[in-house]
Amino acid sequence: MIRRLRSRPAGAGPEPGRPPAEDRGERAGVWRRAEEFLRLFHQEEPSAGSVVRRLGMVEAQVAATGTYRHTAQELAFGARVAWRNSNRCIGRLYWRSLQVRDLRHVRDAAGIAEECANHLRIATNGGRVRPLISVFAPDTPERPGPLIRSDQLVRYAGHRDPGGGVIGDPRNAVLTDLALRLGWTAGRRTPFDVLPLIVEDGGGPRVFPLPPDAVLEVPIDHPDRVWSKRWGLRWHAVPAVSDMCLEIGGIRYPAAPFNGWYMGTEIGARNLADTDRYDLLPRVADSLGLDTGTERSLWRDRALVELNRAVLHSFDRAGVTITDHHSESRRFLQHLAREERKGRGVSADWSWIVPPMSGAATPVFHRTYDTTERSPAFVRQGGAAG
Repeated sequence: MIRRLRSRPAGAGPEPGRPPAEDRGERAGVWRRAEEFLRLFHQEEPSAGSVVRRLGMVEAQVAATGTYRHTAQELAFGARVAWRNSNRCIGRLYWRSLQVRDLRHVRDAAGIAEECANHLRIATNGGRVRPLISVFAPDTPERPGPLIRSDQLVRYAGHRDPGGGVIGDPRNAVLTDLALRLGWTAGRRTPFDVLPLIVEDGGGPRVFPLPPDAVLEVPIDHPDRVWSKRWGLRWHAVPAVSDMCLEIGGIRYPAAPFNGWYMGTEIGARNLADTDRYDLLPRVADSLGLDTGTERSLWRDRALVELNRAVLHSFDRAGVTITDHHSESRRFLQHLAREERKGRGVSADWSWIVPPMSGAATPVFHRTYDTTERSPAFVRQGGAAG
């Protein structure tokens, strides 16, 4: 039987060579989460060997150092299950296909930026986008792990203009301000300037422009109308989230960028359509000759459909992986059924699972979901764009 970490009886003095009580409490918490994760890993991966032996090794590491090191197999399993547990992701049917790059030896900002560019090249895969995660050095009791301040590896700048507006993506205006303060040269100030990565490794944030060959962009135009060709719209191919912390069994990896592939509505119904983003619906409606003077013309709805048609058409024409919200909704229900057959619960956030257009026309709309948050997990961490 595995001996659990214990504190000394009340009133006893500190044990020679033992850490103070606060550290012991933190180590007990790490051990508790480690044990839970390792039992899950060995339950689902019986070829991993004796769980009792592994628990004994990890308990000794935690007691001595306050942390422990995952094996490569544990890291890969934990990253995949973190995707499986992501309440806000509709694309979890593919969780087992996630490729894991073990880059825990990389801690310096320049090395992280270089490997992030490699991540994009590997994930892009000539347009056949691969689900991929790159896991960098973890937090330890001695020092925090590195941070990527950009919320995605590829983001478009939001340049402030003298009139109070923004050229580009208003969502990224604060991040753009930070990049400029750190020495980034903004260049031509177009609506689609790729921001540099902002990486922090303990010595303050630094900027690293992405090499052009690492970023595949898709020109966006409509299958039936010429307006979009004149507008110069485009979007990047790989949605690599980079500001979330991967937590596995009490170990935190604050820099662990990961990606699947786009669902068309993420671009066409949010990034290009939201009023606080590119706000293209009025422009699309005008080009279609719609009556924007009354809401009863449903001009927003009609423009939204055509903008989303343009996104799907453009990615398909470019040979870049993308999915549509109707197909992905059905696949999510396949995921639910598959997990239930294996005796595993699936939690989800309804407000994120239901697509941002035609929600009631998709099967994920017409049900409720358990919202329990499970571990391993991707968790939010504050201050990414501060």
